[in-house]
Amino acid sequence: MCREQSDIAGRKMSCGLWKETLALAEDYLSLSCTSPRPAPPPPSESAAAMRCLARDMEAQHQARFHSLAQSFLRQCGPDPCSSLRKVIEELVGDGHLNWGRVVSLFTFTGVLARQLQEQKVVKLGQEPGPEPGSCRGLAETIADYLGEEKKDWMLENDGWEGFCSFSRTARGVSQDSSMKTALMAAAGVGLAGLTFLLVR
Repeated sequence: MCREQSDIAGRKMSCGLWKETLALAEDYLSLSCTSPRPAPPPPSESAAAMRCLARDMEAQHQARFHSLAQSFLRQCGPDPCSSLRKVIEELVGDGHLNWGRVVSLFTFTGVLARQLQEQKVVKLGQEPGPEPGSCRGLAETIADYLGEEKKDWMLENDGWEGFCSFSRTARGVSQDSSMKTALMAAAGVGLAGLTFLLVR
């Protein structure tokens, strides 16, 4: 009986983690597609933290992320979600997931979502701006991977609350400090992995 209750509690926690990851991904991807329009307030502390860190990362590596997203779009075929899933799996294929790589993943997917939207505007002559649900598939791809496949890692690292702690540490150090360099180096490994995957 206790084991059954534990299994049920684990599934509920996993479902909650998936939903929280989906909400976080949808928020960031929607934000990526609405700039320069004013964004609604973030729905959670973790969403605010992701907005801050991913924007910083994109600003630091804008040309590289733009180039990687263009390479991805040339190679992905008609289904960017399944191609994104393959990139995510290979990116973390060495088994060393960390918050820096998670930020890299969100940043890359945000740039990708923006470029997909820009392609629709050019091809279909639509008005710029996010369509309801236009980022949903990409957000679900992230949620499926982090909230299901990597749920053990996420739970071992205190889920999105652990990410908030990481974010406070990253933001609490000055831009020039060695601590900031070390924290973003973890993200750089993810960025280097994306580069390798998309140019081979």
